Amino acid sequence: MLWLVFALIAFIFQSATILILEFRNPSKTVAWLFILFCFPIIGFVVYYFVAQDYKKRKKVRRRGTRLFQEMKSRIWNQTDIVKSLKNMHNPEFEHQERLFNLLTHLSESPITGCNSTQVLTNGEEAFSEILKAMEQATHHIHIEYYIFRGDEIGTKFQEIMIRKAQAGVKVRMVCDGLGSYYLKNRFVKELREAGVEFHFFLPPLIATIDRRVNYRNHRKIVVVDGHVGFLGGINVGDDYLGRYPKIGFWRDTHLKVEGDAVYFLQHTFLADWRLASGERITDPELFPEHTCTRDEQVQILTSGPDQHWDAIQEMCFEAIAVAKKRVWITTPYFIPDASIYTALKTAAVSGVEVKIIIPYKSDSKLVHLASLSYVEELMHAGVKFYQYTQGFVHAKVMIIDDLLATVGTANLDMRSFFYNFEMTAVLFDKTPIERLSSDFENDLQVCRPIFLREFSHRPRLQKGAEILARMLSPLL
Repeated sequence: MLWLVFALIAFIFQSATILILEFRNPSKTVAWLFILFCFPIIGFVVYYFVAQDYKKRKKVRRRGTRLFQEMKSRIWNQTDIVKSLKNMHNPEFEHQERLFNLLTHLSESPITGCNSTQVLTNGEEAFSEILKAMEQATHHIHIEYYIFRGDEIGTKFQEIMIRKAQAGVKVRMVCDGLGSYYLKNRFVKELREAGVEFHFFLPPLIATIDRRVNYRNHRKIVVVDGHVGFLGGINVGDDYLGRYPKIGFWRDTHLKVEGDAVYFLQHTFLADWRLASGERITDPELFPEHTCTRDEQVQILTSGPDQHWDAIQEMCFEAIAVAKKRVWITTPYFIPDASIYTALKTAAVSGVEVKIIIPYKSDSKLVHLASLSYVEELMHAGVKFYQYTQGFVHAKVMIIDDLLATVGTANLDMRSFFYNFEMTAVLFDKTPIERLSSDFENDLQVCRPIFLREFSHRPRLQKGAEILARMLSPLL
C-alpha cells in the first residue's frame, strides 16, 4: 500500500506543477494533464523537456530587443513609414482607427509605404523568382527555412549559393534543426567548404537539453542584397513542386517584396541568425537605401518567443472582428484558439461571409482530425468550409473585405500563434488583394464543399478521434 501512497503523491505533485506553470493557457493545461493521466511518469518527463520555459522565453526576448535597438534608428530614418490613418491609400481604412492603432503598436515593424509586391502561386513561380534573384546577387544572400531538403530543387539552391560564395558574395543560411533534421551532413559540409556560413536553429538534441525544443523556427525568408525579399508558405523541397506521388499537387502561396519592407525581413533574419550562431551583425550595408518605384503599403509582422506580443494572432482577431462583408481564409491546419474561434463565429452570425479552405487530403492525420472537430460547430453559426481536392493546399492566406490581405508562414492554429517563430506580410493595396481574391476563387473551383447535414452524420468512431485530437491540439 505504501507504494500507492507515494505514487499518488508523485501524481499530485506533477499535476500541480503543470497547473501552476501553465495557468496562462487552460487548453494547453488540459492537454498536458491528459498526457500525464495516460503516462504518469513519462508524460511529466516529456513535459519538462518539451513544454515552454518562460525564463528561456524572456532571455530570447531580451536578445532580440537589444539587437533591434541597435538597428532601429538607422532603419526608421531611411524608411517611408505610414504614421497616420489619413496617409493610408486604401479608402476602406477611413474609419478603422482601432485596427490602424493596433497594427502600428503591435510590432517593431511599422507599415511602410515604398514597396512593390508580387504574389507567387505555387512552387514553380516562387522558386523561379528566388533563384533568379540569387543569381543576380552582388553583396549578400540571406536564406532561412523551416524545411530545406537536399533533393533536386535543394541542390539547385546549393549550386547557386556555392557559386556566389566563391565569387565573393556573403552567403548566410539558417535552417530549423527539427524541420530540416534529414538534411545530410555532406550537403551542409559542401556549403561550408565553399564559404557559405550555415547554422541550424536549435538542433533537437541541444534544444532538448536546453529545454527549448518547442521553439521551432517556421519562417521562410530570402533576402538578396537588402533590396528584394521573399516570404510565404513554401519551403525548399521537391514536394513543393508536386513531385511526391503520395501528396500530389502542392498548392501554396509565396510573396516577393521589393522596397522598405525588406528592411524588416532583413532585421528578422539577423535576429534569428544571432540566436542560431551567437553572432551579432549590424553592418549598415545590409540596409541599403531604396529607390521607390511603387508605393504599395506593406507591414511585416513577426511573432514568436522573441516577441513581446502575439502579434499575428492579435492582428487576425482584430481584422476578423472589423470585417463587414467577407472573411476568406486558406489554411492547411485549422486549430483556432478560443478568441479566433469566437471572432469567426461572431462574424458569421453577424452576416459576414466567412469561407475557409482546408485540405481534403492532409499531410498530418492527427492535425486533420483536430481541424475537423471545429467544423460542425462553426457551420451551425454560418461559416462555410471547403476541402481542397486537387492535391494538398498549404497556402496561408487571409482576405478581409477589400481592407487587407495577409500572406505568410503562420497557419491558423495555436502552434503558429503562440509557440513558433512566424512571419506574415499584411497587404493593404488593391492590386495584391484582388490577386489573392482571384486565387481564392479559383481554388474554390476545385474544392468540395462540406455540407452540414452530411458532415454531422459522420461515423461515431471518427467523432471520437476528433475529440481526442482536439484535446491534444494545443500541443500539435
